Amino acid sequence: MNHLDVLESESIYIFREAFSRIDKLAMLWSLGKDSNVMLWLARKAFFGHLPFPAMHIDTGNKFPEMYAFRDRYVTEWGLNFLSGTCPPVAEMDETLPPAARSAARKTAGLKTLLETHGFEGIFAGIRRDEEGTRAKERYFSPRGARGTWEIKDQPPEFWGQFNTTFPPGTHLRIHPLLHWTEIDIWRYTLRENIPTIPLYFARDGKRYRSLGDADITFPIDSTAGTIPEIIAELQTTRISERSGRAMDHEAEDAFERLRTAGYM
Repeated sequence: MNHLDVLESESIYIFREAFSRIDKLAMLWSLGKDSNVMLWLARKAFFGHLPFPAMHIDTGNKFPEMYAFRDRYVTEWGLNFLSGTCPPVAEMDETLPPAARSAARKTAGLKTLLETHGFEGIFAGIRRDEEGTRAKERYFSPRGARGTWEIKDQPPEFWGQFNTTFPPGTHLRIHPLLHWTEIDIWRYTLRENIPTIPLYFARDGKRYRSLGDADITFPIDSTAGTIPEIIAELQTTRISERSGRAMDHEAEDAFERLRTAGYM
C-alpha cells in the first residue's frame, strides 16, 4: 500500500466505526476540496451509496460555481440532501469581528438543523494541518447539547480505539480527514479524478486556495491551473492555506471562539 492507500483505509475505517456505533448520522458538505474528498471516501466505504444525509449549511453567499457544483452532484451521486439556511448577521454576537460574525451564521444554521433532525453525530472534513485550533481535535469529538466544544477536555484516542459513549445530550463530530494534509487532498483528488470546483484553478494570475462565502473569501496570487501545478506550488509555498479567509486576519482568538461555540 502506498501513502494514499493508507490514508484512504484509515478514513474508511473511521466511517464504518461511526456508522456501526452511532444511530443517526449526517455529513456536512461544504462543497470545497476537503468535503468533496470526504464524500468520495464515504461513498467508497459504503459501496457507492451514502447511507446518511449530505447536509449543506447555506449562507446564501456562496460563489455561483459552488451552487452549480452542488446541484449537479446531488443528482449525479444520488445524495439524500439536506440544506439548512442561516439567520441574518444582525443576530450574531456583536463582539465578534465582522468576518467572524458573518461566519458565525453557519454555526447558528447548523444548530437549527441538529435540533430539527436530532442527529447524534455529524461528519466534518477538517484537517489538523489546516489551522492551529483544529490541530487540537479528536477523530470522535464530543460536543455539548448546543454544539459547544470543550477544547481543554478532549478524550484520549490510542491505537485506533475511539470513545463513542458520552452523557445524554452529547453529540459527536467525526473527522475522517483529520490525519490528511492539503497536499494529500490534492494528490488523492488527482488519483481518483474527483470532480473539483474550477475556482481552485488559476485564472488571470489568481486562484482560490480555500473556499467560503464570496464576501469574506479572496483569491491568492497563483499560476497553478492544473492539479499537478497546485501540488508543485504547495511544495514550495510558505503562505497559509487560509490566507484568503478574511476572518483569519481579524482578532487572534476569533476563530477559536467560533469553534468552541460550535463552528465547523
